[in-house]
Amino acid sequence: MSLRDFLPGGKTSEEVQQQYQTEWSLKLNEGLAKSSSKIVSGISDILTKKKLDEATLAELEDLLITADLGTATASKLVQSLATARVGRDVTPEEVRESFAADIRRILEPVARPLVIDPDHKPFVVLVVGVNGAGKTTTIGKIAHQLKGAGKTVSLAAGDTFRAAAVEQLKVWGARAEAPVFAKDTGADAASLAFEALLEARKRGDDVLLIDTAGRLQNKDALMAELQKIVRAIKKVEPSAPHATLLVLDATVGQNAHSQVEVFRSMTGVTGLVLTKLDGTAKGGVVVALAEKFALPVNYVGVGEGANDLRPFTSHAFARGLMGLSSNP
Repeated sequence: MSLRDFLPGGKTSEEVQQQYQTEWSLKLNEGLAKSSSKIVSGISDILTKKKLDEATLAELEDLLITADLGTATASKLVQSLATARVGRDVTPEEVRESFAADIRRILEPVARPLVIDPDHKPFVVLVVGVNGAGKTTTIGKIAHQLKGAGKTVSLAAGDTFRAAAVEQLKVWGARAEAPVFAKDTGADAASLAFEALLEARKRGDDVLLIDTAGRLQNKDALMAELQKIVRAIKKVEPSAPHATLLVLDATVGQNAHSQVEVFRSMTGVTGLVLTKLDGTAKGGVVVALAEKFALPVNYVGVGEGANDLRPFTSHAFARGLMGLSSNP
């Protein structure tokens, strides 16, 4: 009996992984369609005269800025294109290939999946972000995937001010068969996190995912609460939290920059999660964030399903953003 007998359709693990990556690339391209269609059509319209001159380059830079890649990134991409091809006849696809290659180079240093260190048990993940960014859903999806990878996971409903967030987390917990530690609405979030970590340690869980509130309109109170949660966690485990993920709604575009700055000042953000890329033409903001902050991008989300949040890969994203196949 061979390995093929244990895998779908008699495939090897390598073949299953390749199929998984292919399916995700297609899903990512679909999710980035609003962003890529704006860029693709814009490049085609600009290059009607084909030759790259100063006016054409300026138009391309403006297009990239309107796609939320940011002024610094847009300038860098256009300068690179000009160095190699100025004065030459170029096709829209050649321009997109050039942009995709440079975007990939920008993204490669930040394309780092969340790694669960088995030396920390539980590995504590604090999840932060403004209300509506998708924190609770993100926690549920990560829990689902970690369970699928054989990890034991528990969840802490630390957004105690919103009953809906607690109930939503319980639903995701049930789907992932992960216990949810929760208290009544308005309970002290730091105490909840403290007790949840004690429970997770007692059970021997591999991972504890902690949800938090995100009332950014009251920045000082939110900062005080997050810092109190961190202090409470450290009373149980001085090295925790082992990861702090900032969840960003990609539909806010350049406003994501201010959110990174605010939350990074509140707590030690170790990685970013970009959600709702399928609902926006502002997917270029991922590139702008990478260029400006150099924070790891751990996950991107392009749908509502449990498997529509995946580890971030620079190659697939760069080519998908430019409307290109991920194969080359």
